[in-house]
Amino acid sequence: MDQESRIQHAEILLEALPYIRRFAGKTVVVKYGGNAMIDDELKQAFARDIVLLKYVGIQPVVVHGGGPQINRMLESLDIQSSFVRGQRVTDASTMRVVEMILAGEINGEIVSNIDQAGGRAAGLSGKDGGLIRARRLDEDLGQVGQVEGIDAEVIEALQARGFIPIVAPVGSGLDGETLNINADTVAGKLAEALGAEKLLLLTDIEGLQDGDGQLISSLTVSEARGLIDSGVVDGGMIPKVQCCLEALGGGVRMVHIIDGRVKHAPLLELFTNEGVGTEVHRDGTLPRTQSGTGSSK
Repeated sequence: MDQESRIQHAEILLEALPYIRRFAGKTVVVKYGGNAMIDDELKQAFARDIVLLKYVGIQPVVVHGGGPQINRMLESLDIQSSFVRGQRVTDASTMRVVEMILAGEINGEIVSNIDQAGGRAAGLSGKDGGLIRARRLDEDLGQVGQVEGIDAEVIEALQARGFIPIVAPVGSGLDGETLNINADTVAGKLAEALGAEKLLLLTDIEGLQDGDGQLISSLTVSEARGLIDSGVVDGGMIPKVQCCLEALGGGVRMVHIIDGRVKHAPLLELFTNEGVGTEVHRDGTLPRTQSGTGSSK
């Protein structure tokens, strides 16, 4: 490596310094999903990113999805799926597969990847320690749940012992019934309960776009609602944006929708001036492009 390259590396570290200082000791909840969970190179990069956050003093908490993996297992077992208003009906046999894949296979792989990258991860589902209390979202959907309450004590205990919590989005109903819950929703509610500084949602898109198809780097709650009302944000992105707005309303300071297909996307969004996705912030706070050394980021 020549001297110029070494200087460039030093400058990258210096750019990250104010953000590392600002977020030290703060909780960052990361919803992990999409292609970042499938591509082997991206999986290893994500694990290293999470370990780095921990080593610089940030408290990461990972909530993961697993839709494609669940679909493959259901197909291999010849379990037919039906859908109501775009959501999978989850009967008892489907729920057993969902829990096996989420709380078993996927959760264990993420824990292993982080451990191999030099971290200390602990896997759990929302049923563990009474973490997620839920109720059925719609009787027509079967064992699909919505969050009724979060008891973050088990997460805080793991953080205090130096572990990185990895959470599968499965919760317990009032009668002990196992319920499958949208991972974005779980991440948002968990971020609220933990008083997180940030919520990062990894997706398979660049971020939110305006009516001309251009990436929106930063926008307010009111502007985000306007995009939904005008139809610019539609389809599957509406629940994701609504999750962002609810998290901000619940006390999370900043929410980011970022492209999980980009290697090291969490680090680029957290520790660089430009970021790599869309940040959503409360009305009246400055966007990152006007915040100097990260007063809004």
